Amino acid sequence: MSKIADAFQNKKAFIPFVTAGDPSLDTTREVLLAMQEAGADLIEIGIPFSDPVAEGPVIQEADDRALAAGTTTDKIFDMVKELKGDIHIPMVFMTYINPIYAYGTQRFAKRTAECGVCGVIVPDVPFEEKGEILDAFHQEGLEVISMIAPTSAERVKMIAKEAEGFVYCVSSLGVTGVRSEINSNIAELIEQVREVNDIPCAIGFGISTPEQAKKMAGISDGAIVGSAIVKIVAEYGKDCVSHVKDYVYQMKMAVAEA
Repeated sequence: MSKIADAFQNKKAFIPFVTAGDPSLDTTREVLLAMQEAGADLIEIGIPFSDPVAEGPVIQEADDRALAAGTTTDKIFDMVKELKGDIHIPMVFMTYINPIYAYGTQRFAKRTAECGVCGVIVPDVPFEEKGEILDAFHQEGLEVISMIAPTSAERVKMIAKEAEGFVYCVSSLGVTGVRSEINSNIAELIEQVREVNDIPCAIGFGISTPEQAKKMAGISDGAIVGSAIVKIVAEYGKDCVSHVKDYVYQMKMAVAEA
């Protein structure tokens, strides 16, 4: 079994996201450790990029702040590698194809593996083009997480059949961001995935409250939360760690009840 799938072993997983380098890499390091302590089962680390097409304003602004603070892909790799002995849950990088190409796909995959990260999520690489990066990541023993959305329609089963680690189910149309209501045929999507693959499915995009997290984990294997956490970081800056920790703990408790 993959280390990523371990996050879902006999439990519903809570998966928080943080933008690396916002407001500083030192803060991110503390946030990662605090999230683990608060009960996170898997952590997504965002590598900032100037044009993150899947992100709403909250994460876009975090990317801008991180880049303005001098965050680079190399510095992120170094920071995560330093934590290798302290983080015992799986971590994945979330980034875009441009930073991977700019860095060199092979080299990016090698450094990802060296710092103990288990895989990547690359939202702007469609299923049909993932062959561009798959070999390089597989050579390093890494998994490339597939995303499915309400618009994936007849492609859902095709994507699900080849999915690895877990399937990232996008709860709504549009970009990431906090939503007061999450309405979509997400349960149907998950049923379609399960017809062809018994891989874990986690729901993301728009989840911000314990109630939403519990509801989404109830119909899937876990909940993913990004913008709500990034908002806390934006509000408190370098003093955000205890606030993020409390939030992650509450969300994990809600997911565990699902």
